[in-house]
Amino acid sequence: MKVLIWTRVSSREQREGYSIDAQMRVCRERAERQNWTVIREFQVAESAKRGAERLAFNEMFTWVRRNAKREGLEVILAHKLDRVCRNMKDAVRLQELEDQCGVKLAFVDNQFGPGASGALSFNVMAAVAQYYSDNLRSEVLKGMEEKIRQGWPMGHACFGYLNVSDKACPIIPHPEKAQTVVRIFELFSSGMYTLDSLGDLLIAEGHTFRPSYHRFNRTALAYILHNRAYIGEIVHRGVSHVGKFKTLVSRKTFDLCQDVLKGRNRRSSSPELPYQGGIFRCAYCGAMMTGERIARRHMDGSVVHHVYYRCANNAPPPDHPRLRWKAAKLEDAIVAELESMRIHDEGHAQLIRNTLTAAFADVVKLEADRRRILAKLRSVIRGRLDRLMNVYLDGAIEQGEFAVKQGELRVELADVDLQLEEKPNYDQKRGETALKLFDFMQNAADIWRRSNMAQKRELLGAISLNRLVSDVKLVLEKRKPFDIAAEGPSLSIGRGDRI
Repeated sequence: MKVLIWTRVSSREQREGYSIDAQMRVCRERAERQNWTVIREFQVAESAKRGAERLAFNEMFTWVRRNAKREGLEVILAHKLDRVCRNMKDAVRLQELEDQCGVKLAFVDNQFGPGASGALSFNVMAAVAQYYSDNLRSEVLKGMEEKIRQGWPMGHACFGYLNVSDKACPIIPHPEKAQTVVRIFELFSSGMYTLDSLGDLLIAEGHTFRPSYHRFNRTALAYILHNRAYIGEIVHRGVSHVGKFKTLVSRKTFDLCQDVLKGRNRRSSSPELPYQGGIFRCAYCGAMMTGERIARRHMDGSVVHHVYYRCANNAPPPDHPRLRWKAAKLEDAIVAELESMRIHDEGHAQLIRNTLTAAFADVVKLEADRRRILAKLRSVIRGRLDRLMNVYLDGAIEQGEFAVKQGELRVELADVDLQLEEKPNYDQKRGETALKLFDFMQNAADIWRRSNMAQKRELLGAISLNRLVSDVKLVLEKRKPFDIAAEGPSLSIGRGDRI
């Protein structure tokens, strides 16, 4: 009799020491005792759970159907039933082989008799095997979900982290890749890089993705930038859990990157030419300023790139001067315009702060005094109404005169009540806003220097209405009160002299 031997283990059982060699040995011994001829052997390491893609099982099934009659195959020999299948679907397929090809099943440990009782025993054992697999899956998923709720992700750690054997802290930042993750978020949050240009810069700086593929491709970068694990969140089945592992990125930086990815911070210019796209215009013809990147090769063979901005008008009038600015010069001109709003004498700056504080404190005090006087007046009117009522009850005045005076007092009381019910005609936080605005003007240049390109464009839009560039200077048409701060206050004394 010719037989086929099937042996299988799953990765979980391999870790527990369930060996394919042991299965193969007992199956060969059984075949030798029965004088069976082994024509093929399958040694497989794959899961037999329901829904798994059983490639080796399907290969064996197809081979048996095609070659059973030609090879004279009569038996498929396995150690136990659950080594062949752990779900009812595969059990039915094996029974089809017996019905269609005449290939029976034989097991070293499980024995099934002939007839209906043997079929019943086979089906029961197959159902038990499926129950074991389903129950194991349920318990594993339950353990995985509990681990996630406790703040630890499942499986292999994402890029930037490292799995360790410490049960108290099984995931720690990778000593090198964690710095790469921080650099990725830092660069992309500036809004000056596409995914492709970011990948080029990372490889130029020496950051590698994998030993087999050093460059970060678009898919890898997008996955990293969307991964909330770097801010300490584990998202499982749509629910976010707080992680206990160390975060690599601040939430502010992460949100900035999401804005860039989702288009809320969409670039209107090339990342290499951030000041083009209409943010500056020519002071002579009104055309937008466009940028160009020029490479200059030195005698030693090195290449230096320079960025220039020029008027985009390709048909300028004859009197139109040549307009061309270096990027660094334009940056310096912007900083100079922002510095013009600063009061460099700290003593004078503090004097203005104190004056603003005192001025708005006076407004608050005047309003409090007004309401206190109104409250006192209301008390007086109510007292007069009470005294008028007592005089009338004593019979000292007539009813007609009482009604007239009572009506007058009630009108006065209603007017006072209305004034007290009215909300103050000023914002109590206006003083704080004025101080914040003054401090912003004092620090505008410093804020500009440490801002990314998207924030710089926002600053320019908030401070200026128009931004015109001539051949010699940059003119920012500032909004109020920034224009007053840049020009300085204009004061005059009685005889007409200006200071």
